[in-house]
Amino acid sequence: MMKFRFRRQGNDPHREKIKQDLFAFNKTVEHGFPNQPSALAYDPKLQLMAIGTKSGAIKIYGAPGVEMTGLHKDTAAVTQIHFLYGQGRILSLLDDNTIHLWEIVQKENRSHLVEVHSFNLPGRPGIESTSATRVTVMLLKLSCDLLALGTEGGGVHFLELPTLTLLNKSLFQDEVMQSVPEEYKCGKSLGPVESLQEHPQDSDKILIGYSRGLVVLWDLNSRHVDNLFLGKQQLESLVWERSGNSFVSSHSDGGYMVWAVSSSNPCTHDPISSTIPYGPFPCKAVNKILWRTTESGAPLVLFSGGMPRASYGDRHCLTILQDSSHVTLDFTSRVIDFFTIHCTDKDKEFDDPSALVVLLEEELVVIDLQMAGWPTVPAPYLAPLHSSAITCSCHISNVPPKLWERVISAGQQQCPLQKYENWPICGGKNLAPDPKQKELLLTGHEDGTVRFWDASGVSLKPLYKLSTANIFQTDCDHNDSLTQAGEEEWPPFKKVGCFDPYSDDPRLGIQKISLCKYSGKLVVAGTAGQVIVMVLSDEKSDHMIDVATVDLLQDREGFTWKGHDRLPPKSGSVVFAPGFQPVVLVQCMPPAAVTAVTLHAEWNLIAFGTSHGFGLFDYHRRNPVLARCTLHPNDSLAMEGPLSRVKSLKKSLRQSFRRIRKSRVSGKKRVVVNSPTSKVQEANAQLAEHDEVTPVQRRIEPRSADDSLSGVVRCLCFADTFLRD
Repeated sequence: MMKFRFRRQGNDPHREKIKQDLFAFNKTVEHGFPNQPSALAYDPKLQLMAIGTKSGAIKIYGAPGVEMTGLHKDTAAVTQIHFLYGQGRILSLLDDNTIHLWEIVQKENRSHLVEVHSFNLPGRPGIESTSATRVTVMLLKLSCDLLALGTEGGGVHFLELPTLTLLNKSLFQDEVMQSVPEEYKCGKSLGPVESLQEHPQDSDKILIGYSRGLVVLWDLNSRHVDNLFLGKQQLESLVWERSGNSFVSSHSDGGYMVWAVSSSNPCTHDPISSTIPYGPFPCKAVNKILWRTTESGAPLVLFSGGMPRASYGDRHCLTILQDSSHVTLDFTSRVIDFFTIHCTDKDKEFDDPSALVVLLEEELVVIDLQMAGWPTVPAPYLAPLHSSAITCSCHISNVPPKLWERVISAGQQQCPLQKYENWPICGGKNLAPDPKQKELLLTGHEDGTVRFWDASGVSLKPLYKLSTANIFQTDCDHNDSLTQAGEEEWPPFKKVGCFDPYSDDPRLGIQKISLCKYSGKLVVAGTAGQVIVMVLSDEKSDHMIDVATVDLLQDREGFTWKGHDRLPPKSGSVVFAPGFQPVVLVQCMPPAAVTAVTLHAEWNLIAFGTSHGFGLFDYHRRNPVLARCTLHPNDSLAMEGPLSRVKSLKKSLRQSFRRIRKSRVSGKKRVVVNSPTSKVQEANAQLAEHDEVTPVQRRIEPRSADDSLSGVVRCLCFADTFLRD
């Protein structure tokens, strides 16, 4: 294998073939939250959820371990997805105005998502432009035999399912306008179709909502307008009340209206009620609203948006209203879509919703609607790995059962509610056998946390969260108390979700992790030169942390640290929950980011390196064994910290490209024999002349004297040397 690494540059087909045989990387599973989600759907019969993304992917989730992925041929964003009720089929609408039908098929005892049909809506020749036939909304009838498409031009087209055949019974605005009173027309267009909703009791009737505010109840069989609702506010969404006697519309002014549907009054001018929950000041649009009836009496109203524009226009919120109960769920990322899990049996009188599922830009949040206070339900999958920016990771395979049980026990004591029995999306069956060995993934984060994940199967499950912030004196606690004290009672915000991209102190960031799976000892190193040795304990502890300082410069003159300060450790004893607890804190000086760390539990030794040098520490005796400086006399940039390094990025890139250029032409230039660099180039030239190079030989690059990062310790390793002395 080594001989291919040092051959002359060039495309050798034989080499490429052998390279593929030697290095076979196959993607087996994707962990974490989908990148840039854009659409959401749910099948209440199969209990499956689907998420569409901006890259054209469709991901289906059911019970833990049940996951499928389909990828459109074109990388256009998925704007809408709908399940064909109980059939294992999905319709998707892409940003390029194409509609695709997908089907879950069984192959070799495995389920796959396969595209079956696709369709593109044509325009009327000479009448409609391309933008007029752009699909704005899709309605899939409950019978799954008809698909209605609302367009930007205000037309509604119908497709036969599952063949996606266009039917010759399209409805255009001019046909609807014949039934509209003259005083409402005002020479204005009705605008795009914003919402299509099937009548809950009569499947031959659909509700059509236009952007201008007009809502029409249309009979598909008789092609007749049954009712007109003359709304004057720009429409955002519609939802039926279960009985079909009324519906709710949400609007761009931050309000919603309840309209009565009566055969005796075919033209309704005013709604039963109109509410702007966060008025009277100007509010943002209510993008989507759901109205769910409950056996207890008062309906449950859920809507996204509607915040006061001036005060909270930048918040991402979803409101839950029921009688006197009012909660404004405050998220840290944008709301993409949401649905409720409720009773869909036509014989039942009430919806009685049990859970609310909210798809956000960076995470999935599930709310229990049956428990008091509407708490969140922990998710067994789709946990956002990047809830705080990931700064490092560590994978441990074949974890011993004892360590595994202790980590799980610590996690359960930390989060007693972390039980997945109540998870509502539980369709499908995981046919994969139980993993033969346990796999542990550790992720270090910018906020100073280390998270432990179960990476044994398809879905990545959170097990335990370790925080290092409580060891140090930071401004975080002070800021939190100020925020809570100054928080207003209205709107009644409730922080929900775990995605938090902001760090109160970037020095807390975890840079390196090393875990010994046999002894249960853990070393965590951070951005401000902190190296923390931890042991796994099953009991709560209250103790002081031993602090040791290691000077890596060894009083070398001519160097002054210009970067960030060290994190001051807390004085006095600190209370630690069961789990990993700190034994000793080793502080590197200068407090530069730790670039390498390793642990040897048998020898009670840790080694750590920064851009200035490396150190060896005996954590049993609490004393440093060795400190060695690796700085070059010209390494002035290493003393300025990471923020100053950004300024010299152009310089570093320029130097790198110069070195690459030098190495490429080194074999062709005539050289002066006496200089040491020329000897290196001569050796390289001789190596380049041979087609075959023995594995022992390698090219030697002259190290540049002005290389600003030459002192960085990249890797450390303990090894048995078997030396007698």
